[in-house]
Amino acid sequence: MTSEGLIQQRVVVGVDGSAGSVAALGWAARYAQQAGATVRAVLAWHYPGAAGGPPVEVSPLRPETERQMRDRLNEAVTQVYPGPASDNVEAKVSYGHPAEVLIDESRDADLLVVGHRGHGGFPGMHLGSVSIHCVNAAECPVTVVRTKT
Repeated sequence: MTSEGLIQQRVVVGVDGSAGSVAALGWAARYAQQAGATVRAVLAWHYPGAAGGPPVEVSPLRPETERQMRDRLNEAVTQVYPGPASDNVEAKVSYGHPAEVLIDESRDADLLVVGHRGHGGFPGMHLGSVSIHCVNAAECPVTVVRTKT
């Protein structure tokens, strides 16, 4: 809450470590500073399943993979928020399909920010699948940050 008793806005941004997601985090940071909002940087990951969905079983590799994902997220946050400024952003690693995780996060957000495509995109694509899903299903406004490729 702010000193006037108003609820502070929350900006959620999807980060996967790609240049596009770091640009989206930078855009979200600038927006949040101007709006007096908080930023939650979310990196979602899952083991790809044979039928397309994440498996529900626990893997012995999961703790190591989660550490690698947290390191990737922290590296992206440090690029945008150097030094003690990183205290101004909440970094969150979640297990699940990125589109589903970000859409869930949008329920408590005032704005969702995503890059136009991340690590999984193909050259020439205008939007990645996660961006498309978020634009179509998020429960708050969505900003897609486009970078030059």
